[in-house]
Amino acid sequence: MGVTCVCQVPILEGKSVQQTVDMLHKKLEQLGAVKQGSFFVDCETYHATSNASGQPSKLLYVMHNSETPLSCLALFEGGPYLTADVNFDVLMVKLKSHFQNAKGHKVESRGTRYRYCDFLVKVGTVTMSSSARGISVEVEYCACVVPGDCWNLMKEFMQSFLGSNVPELPSVFAAKPEGLYAPVDCMDTMVQYLELFSKVRKQQVIPGASVR
Repeated sequence: MGVTCVCQVPILEGKSVQQTVDMLHKKLEQLGAVKQGSFFVDCETYHATSNASGQPSKLLYVMHNSETPLSCLALFEGGPYLTADVNFDVLMVKLKSHFQNAKGHKVESRGTRYRYCDFLVKVGTVTMSSSARGISVEVEYCACVVPGDCWNLMKEFMQSFLGSNVPELPSVFAAKPEGLYAPVDCMDTMVQYLELFSKVRKQQVIPGASVR
């Protein structure tokens, strides 16, 4: 995988979530991007049922990405992070006496994948409890794995369809010891989705927004 940026796109004034998504699709297609199927990313939240140390319990987030269907990612709040196979979901059921699923907190993003030259773009509707909460855009530059070598090019491309909503450099890259010149991996992408989903959980429900 290449360098990836995940961001939340604001809903256009006077428009619904779906109308804003449709406008993003139209802009990408006008650029010459081609649809390449669909995608999803989801996140379940678990909290520890007991804590012998007396310290505040860390939340555990279990995430899935359709790009890596045989993997499951587990991210503790603030780290550490680990990658496991899909049987990790079964393990979490067996560990229910230690980790309790936070019902109603599942967040997911589903939508369409587009290919434009060396770029892969995914525009998703973010939902929680069957309510549309926002829009996610993921942009991957497949020809490079070092953020410092391609970020300006990515910004220029994103500006062509996001306009003034182009995000800043994802903090996950700058936080690494090697900075922008550390090769990326799939965990970098999922950390960005986790940050986006955490923001979405705190947002108010969009009136009349539901997903069927």
